[in-house]
Amino acid sequence: MGKRRKQPTRRRIPRRVGVPVIAGLALVLVALVTLAALAAVRGGPVERAAGADSPKVLSSALAPMLPSLSSSPSPSPSPKPTHPHVIPLYDPALHNCGGDPHICGYPDATNTGVPAGMSLRPVSGGGSGWSTDGSGNVTVYGNGAVFAGYSVQGSVNVTGSNAVVEDDSISNSGDDTSGDGINLSGNPSNVTIEHVTISSPGGANGNGIFAGIKDINGEAMGTRVLDNNIADASTGVQLYIGLLEGNYIHDITPSDPASHLNGTTSNGSTTPLTIEHNTVFNPNGQTDAISLFEDFGVEANVLITGNLVAGGGYTLYGGQNAGGPRAYNIRITDNRFSTIYYAQSGFFGYVTAFDPSAPGNVWSGNIWDTTGQPVEP
Repeated sequence: MGKRRKQPTRRRIPRRVGVPVIAGLALVLVALVTLAALAAVRGGPVERAAGADSPKVLSSALAPMLPSLSSSPSPSPSPKPTHPHVIPLYDPALHNCGGDPHICGYPDATNTGVPAGMSLRPVSGGGSGWSTDGSGNVTVYGNGAVFAGYSVQGSVNVTGSNAVVEDDSISNSGDDTSGDGINLSGNPSNVTIEHVTISSPGGANGNGIFAGIKDINGEAMGTRVLDNNIADASTGVQLYIGLLEGNYIHDITPSDPASHLNGTTSNGSTTPLTIEHNTVFNPNGQTDAISLFEDFGVEANVLITGNLVAGGGYTLYGGQNAGGPRAYNIRITDNRFSTIYYAQSGFFGYVTAFDPSAPGNVWSGNIWDTTGQPVEP
C-alpha cells in the first residue's frame, strides 16, 4: 500500500493577534459607512479637496469610537436659538411693501409673535424665578429665569437680569401703572423679550395697552426686543438702550383720550440704541412711528436702519428738540417710508427734529416705498 499523504497542519491565528485585527477592520468599515452617510446628508460626495480619504480625515471619523486619552469631557455644543433670527438683505427694487410686509422680507403677523400652532398654558401659581399675584399679573424676578409658553391676562413685570420672556401671549389694558404689556423695573440687565404677542381686548374701542414694552427707568442695559407682534398700544415700545429688531408694531391705539401715540420711542440717552428691521405702522395722524425725544436728556448714538414705517403726525422724529441740547451720532439709513395712511407717510410729513449737520448724524439710503426714490431730510 502506498503511504497516505500527510495533510498539512493548519496554522491558527493566535487570539491575541486575530481579535485586534478583526476589531480594526470593523472600525474601518464603520468609519467608511459614517463618511458615506455624512456625504449623503450634505447633499453630495465627501469633498476630496479637503482630503476626505486621507489618514487625518479617517482618524477624525474614528476618534469618537476610540477611548479618550483625556479624562476631561468634550465641551457641549452651544445651544441653538429657539427661533433663529435672520435679517433679509435690503432690496430697494421692491415696492409697495406696506400692504403685505413679509412679501418684501419685513416683519408682519406671519413671522412675529407666538409661533403658529404653539399651545399656551394659563398662568397659575408660579414657577422657577417667577410668580403671579393671583389677578393675572406676573413678576419675573429670578436672574436667568425663563418665562415661556403662557397666556397672560395682565402685565409681566421683569426685575431679574438675564431673564427671558418668550413665546407668550399678553392681553391687557389700562393706564401707566397697571396697563402695560411688559415692564422692565429696577434696571435689570440683558433681558430678552422674543416672539411675544401683545394686544388689548379693548383696542378697537380706544381702550388699549398703555405701553406694549416699557423700560420704566430708561437705564436697563443690554435689552433685546426681538420678533414680537405688538398691537393696540398707545406706545408700542419705549426703550432707551439696547436692540429693537424684527418686530411688528401696528394698530397704535389710545389707552385714554389724552394719549400720545408712538410706535417706538426714546426720551433721551447717549448709550447706544439700535432700531433695526422693524415694521412700525401708526394709522393715527398724531405723534410718530419712530421717535427720539430729549425729555430726559440729550439723544445720541442711535442707529435707525432698515425699517418699514408709516403714519403718525410725523413718521420719524430725529432727536433734536427745539432749543434742546444738540443731538449727535444719529444715523438714519435704508428705511422705507410707506404711504398707506398719508401721502407724506405721516399726516404732516415723514421726518422732523433731525439735524443733518450735527456731528456724526447721517441720513442715507432712505426711500419711498411706492417708487424707490430717495427721501431727503
